Order: sequence, then C-alpha cells, then structure tokens
Amino acid sequence: MTERVVTVLCAVRGPDETAVVTVLGAAGAAVTVTRRCAELAELLAAAEAGAGVVAVVSVDLPGLDREAVARLRRAGTRVVVLADGHASAGRVSGLGPDAVVPGWPVDPEGLLAAVRDETVAGPTVAEPPVPDGGRPGAVVAVWGPAGSPGRTTTAIELAAALAGLPDRAGTGGAPTASGVRLPTRPGAGVRARRGRRPTGPRDTVLLVDADTYASSVATRLGLLDDAPGLAAAARAAGQGVLDLVTLARHSPVALPGVRVLTGITRPARWPELPASALEVVWERARELVTWTVVDCGPVLEADELLMYDTHAPQRNAATLAALAAADVVVVVGAADPVGLQRLVRGLEDLREAPVAVAGVRVVVANRVRAGAAGPRPEAAVRDALARYAGVVDLHVVPDDPAGADAALLAGRALAERVPGSPARAAFAALAERVRGLVPAARSAIGPATAD
Repeated sequence: MTERVVTVLCAVRGPDETAVVTVLGAAGAAVTVTRRCAELAELLAAAEAGAGVVAVVSVDLPGLDREAVARLRRAGTRVVVLADGHASAGRVSGLGPDAVVPGWPVDPEGLLAAVRDETVAGPTVAEPPVPDGGRPGAVVAVWGPAGSPGRTTTAIELAAALAGLPDRAGTGGAPTASGVRLPTRPGAGVRARRGRRPTGPRDTVLLVDADTYASSVATRLGLLDDAPGLAAAARAAGQGVLDLVTLARHSPVALPGVRVLTGITRPARWPELPASALEVVWERARELVTWTVVDCGPVLEADELLMYDTHAPQRNAATLAALAAADVVVVVGAADPVGLQRLVRGLEDLREAPVAVAGVRVVVANRVRAGAAGPRPEAAVRDALARYAGVVDLHVVPDDPAGADAALLAGRALAERVPGSPARAAFAALAERVRGLVPAARSAIGPATAD
C-alpha cells in the first residue's frame, strides 16, 4: 500500500529556509515541498490553487496575521507556524495556526510530526479565566432593521442599566472577569463621569460600536477622542497581541462602570473589522468584563454572495460576527407603521441569517406612543407583532422625547440625566430580563428564541 504523500507550501524567511526544505524533502519522510513562496501573496495564491495541503510559515513573514491564516484554512490548507525566540507564545497562538513548531534551529522530528498531523491540532491555549459566578462574561448583540429604530440608544441604555447606573456607579478601579483590577481613568478626550462609590461587587460592561454604516456611540456619549477603538483592538487581535491590558487601553471608561470601544470614524474603513479578528475581540471581552453590549449595523447580507471574489473582505462581517457570538440578541424596532413592518421583515431576515444565530432573542418595540400607534399604543403594537411575526413576549419602551433629548444634549445616559424617565425604567427592566436569559442561552442547543 502506497503511503500518502503530504504536499507542503513553504514560506520560511532567513537562512533556515534551506534547512526546513531539506528536512521536509528527506527520503522516507512522505512529504514533498511543492512551492517555495517568497511572500504572503504568493503563498495565498498557491493555497487557493490547491498546490499544497500544509503551509509551513515563519512567524515573521511580512503580512502574516489572523486573517491570512484564516484564508489559508478556508482554502483547505493546514497552517504550521515556525516560532522564533522573539515571538511570544501568546502572539503565535493568537494567529490561530493548526500547529506551532519551535524554529531556529528547526526540530526535524517536531516539524515532520506537525506536517503529518501527528501532533495535537493547534497550540495549547489555557482556558480563559472566569468571573466569580463561575462563567465567562456574556455578549449581548443589539440589532435592528434599517431606519433608525433606536439600536444605539438601546445599546447605550442597556449597557448603563447592566452596569447599575446610578445606584452602583463608581469611579474606582473596575474588576475584570478574571478578578484583575484595571485602571478606569478615561483616556484622552473622554470626559470622566462622577458617581457614588460602589458598596459591593458590581457588573462591568463593555459597550462596542460595531455599526460599519453609521457608527454613532462616540458622538452620542460626547466622546472627543476620534480614534476608533474597535479597529485598533481588531488590528491587535489580527496580529495576535490582543490581551486584557491592550483591550482596556483601547476602551476607556465613558460612563461609570462602562467601557467603550468606539466605532470606525468613516464607513469606508469597514475592511479594518474582519470577522477573524473580531472573534478574538469577543473572547477577550468575555474575560475583561461581565457584559459586552454590541451595537450592530442593520444589514445581514453575506457579501460573498454578491461578488465573484469569495475571499474579499465582508462589509457586514462585524455584525455577523457579533450575532454569531451573542448569548442574547436584542432585536429593536420602531413602534410606528413603517417601523413595525420593517421589524416583521427583519425578524424573518434574522432567522435566515448567513451565520448561526444561537442567542436567545428579545424583541423590543421602541418609542411606543399614541400619536403613531393609536389610543392604546402598547396593546396595538403587541397585537400587530403577535399577528404578523409571532412575537408573544414583547418588551415595550415608551416614548420620552424630552428625556431622550436631554440625555443626548448632555452626552449621558438617561440614568444620569433623567433618572425618572419612563424609558429609563423600561431599559432597566430590559437589563433584568437579559440577566435572567443568559443562563438559558448558555445551556441552549441550537437556535432559541424568546419571541
């Protein structure tokens, strides 16, 4: 019986490339080097052409990041990284390779075992630390159809409510999910908020602006710093260097207990948010805080269905990645005839999303008012969504234009500016509902809904 020969693409820098090729091409190794690639572009082209089933890559290859590794794996090529003494173990494992082999000098037996897939698939990664409650932090995606239904307002108010504003707000150091205390002093251009010091343990929250069409969290909160924190975190994740300290540095405290990863400053910068990097951001966020609230964009289309180049960046990757990672998906719709029609269609689109959305769904009707829904607005909205979308457990947020305007003008949450607002009470109730749904979301198998 003929032994299967493993075809290898080699992209190794420096004088040891010859040594690597010699080891792989030794007699009886059952390995053949089909291409020696000088740069990353050549390696990707060879992999997508099916020239090899394994890629041996040096960790310092220019352009090598998590997205490049993901492209190689999508092409059906296993990735073996040669790590030198200058690259940290965290950075190498953060790239997401199938195996890591120490390099300089190369270990022949270890390299051949990794190429033949005789070792554990992938580097050993420690289990993420968990908070005192025995579970990692939760991710809540706030999504809604196009037409400004109030996604950003809901995300901000939900984050503030989960953090306990104003009852448990404070300005002291915030504990991470792993128990490590990180500084909460706002960065340059972020206005510090004053609040009462906490009297006991409290939840910490990370608010993420992942809307690649019209990010507005920074403007809504009056943040003066124009640097897009999410893009910087994604860039660090792509390079394999995103840790808790780096994530905290890019997410200053904008509200007591609430860190903020600001969105991209211009829609044209959406390629800076690839799904492969954002997956790492969500993982680190679960370690940093108790709750991660993501403000998503409205579009759910998978861009590769619309273009010939299936490996091109996805405009909606940030939204799809957040929905795929979410434990709870809060679906927001405007409580007017146009908004309700869009919400009904949006719920159907969400069920047919190109990624698996396994999070428990909570439907929110925002800005419920008699002027747009009739003399009994809440009953009318509930009846319409139950009839046309099958939503039997709707969460209603009453309209409070004066309170919303006051909070917007001050760049603060309703809890800080208008604590007596009926909308603020509704968002607080929404936060309690989300708290109760997280254990169910973690134990659910497959898609689940609370519709």
